[in-house]
Amino acid sequence: MALYRQDSSRPETPAVTLSNTDDVQALGLEVDRLKLIVLSFPKFTDGRAYSQARLLRGRLGYKGELRATGAVFLDQLPFLLRCGFDSFESDQPGFGEALHRARSLFSVVYQPTEDGRLPVSALRLASRQ
Repeated sequence: MALYRQDSSRPETPAVTLSNTDDVQALGLEVDRLKLIVLSFPKFTDGRAYSQARLLRGRLGYKGELRATGAVFLDQLPFLLRCGFDSFESDQPGFGEALHRARSLFSVVYQPTEDGRLPVSALRLASRQ
């Protein structure tokens, strides 16, 4: 299984791996001390780790590395990035190239998420001021 990351540095500990059934909000204030959180996609049709990622980034303010592992496929990459994942484990051929393309696939976005991109509605408002 190959690891694809946003930067080439290795994360420091402490780290935690969570099942997609774990309540990420139970991490509470401990989330601030974690350098790496690994979220599992046990099968393609189970997207609970997307919700976990949104909660970690949006509600709990997690700033460390967020890794997707398990059934992580090329066509999911734009959505994984939007939810705040920044590293991935996958053995699919061409995953690195697909990740590079996914980072610039959409020039504008419509929903606010955890990737920090402003939605088109905010860009329109800003252009009027």
